[in-house]
Amino acid sequence: MSLTRFKARNHPQQVAEGGPDDDIDDRATPPEVFAPLNAIHGFTLDAAASAVNAKCPIHFTKEVDGLKQPWGGAIVWCNPPFSNCGGFVQKALYEVLIGGCQKVVMLLPANRCEQEWWQRYIEPFRDYENSIIKTEFLSGRTRFLSLREQEPADNRPPFGCVILTIERPRRQRSLPPDFAENNQGELF
Repeated sequence: MSLTRFKARNHPQQVAEGGPDDDIDDRATPPEVFAPLNAIHGFTLDAAASAVNAKCPIHFTKEVDGLKQPWGGAIVWCNPPFSNCGGFVQKALYEVLIGGCQKVVMLLPANRCEQEWWQRYIEPFRDYENSIIKTEFLSGRTRFLSLREQEPADNRPPFGCVILTIERPRRQRSLPPDFAENNQGELF
């Protein structure tokens, strides 16, 4: 196999001069992904929604900005705009550890594991015994709903997805002792 004519290209959203593309960021979670998770967790807040695709009666839209609102006491569902996953992961950790939020379940792109926010906030602490951070990589590619039609978009994204769960400790369960050291005390 020859790669002499191969030209690496980034996704248009990664190189767009105008910033994030709302058609990509506003993809709605399909019912076959949300319904089983809602049955398990009983979500009370959708932290990153639009009026059209909100999964909970209480929800934050782009205009209300879920990153600036308290999530305290809620069980949160969050399918964040993929252009700002890191901001929403950081907010979720803050809300669970300090803000009084019970649990946050997020749908994230699985192809971002090399990015700084994943390496800093998730990778060192996920899935170890008694961790508050759990991951479940979904098989296949999720067919998101388009914002405008609320039906499956024509194309699945060229990556899989991961469910990230951050849950408030029920007893003496927390991040490992070296968490602050590894993050130089700059989590928030």
